[in-house]
Amino acid sequence: MSTDTPPITIDNLSSLCVLAVRDLTVEFGDNNTIINKAELDVMRGEIFGIAGRSGSGKSVLMRAILGLVDIKSGIIYIRTTKENPLATAHTYGVLFQQGALFSSLTALDNIKLPMIEHMDCSESLITELAYLKLRLVGLFHDTANKYPHELSVGMTKRVALARALALDPEIVFLDEPTAGLDPLSAQKFDDLIVTLRDTLKLTVFMVTHDFASLHATCDKLAIIDSNRALIHGSKEQMLALYYPWIDSYYTKGSNST
Repeated sequence: MSTDTPPITIDNLSSLCVLAVRDLTVEFGDNNTIINKAELDVMRGEIFGIAGRSGSGKSVLMRAILGLVDIKSGIIYIRTTKENPLATAHTYGVLFQQGALFSSLTALDNIKLPMIEHMDCSESLITELAYLKLRLVGLFHDTANKYPHELSVGMTKRVALARALALDPEIVFLDEPTAGLDPLSAQKFDDLIVTLRDTLKLTVFMVTHDFASLHATCDKLAIIDSNRALIHGSKEQMLALYYPWIDSYYTKGSNST
């Protein structure tokens, strides 16, 4: 974040706004603008989707918000209800596109890792909580001791989601959560995301180019178009706009990639 940019204030934000982005610009190299003056507000309890063609900058936007990519200018604000607003590890969880599980750890140990790092609890309690997260995502004890290479793509994503939920975050960031899944598995994962949002009162920020997921899960949608500008509104408003790459999905009779 630019050091000469004044800090954002919440005076002009809705009390329900949990993530605000203002004038966000990301460049790779000289004059290679990936995100150009993006602005968006994500409200508490909604599933907010980021859509766009492959290579449009969707994942870059998410990584910039998470502080994993340097930004040229702009403001990123995340509101938390936690007592310590600096405890960002407890504010959000992240599911990366390929799961990003540690290959040397079992599924259960992957889920336990953030708990061990950030919670002052006994080993037995952490193990019990990890099993609870595993069940939350629809997996059971027979998965716990498997290593990542022994998991299917769908199971890998569910374990990664369980790890993202390990610290009871307020916001969950999902990067292409249904990529690589067959249509039925993708539909079940979409249903899981909505169920977890409703059950745990989560806010979900989801990057995807899977139109079936957009329809099934998102309350609001932002689109990164060919010149890297970001526009957003209700799902219905965004999908009603004409974009060649959106139109091609429907022309070909496909709802997902």
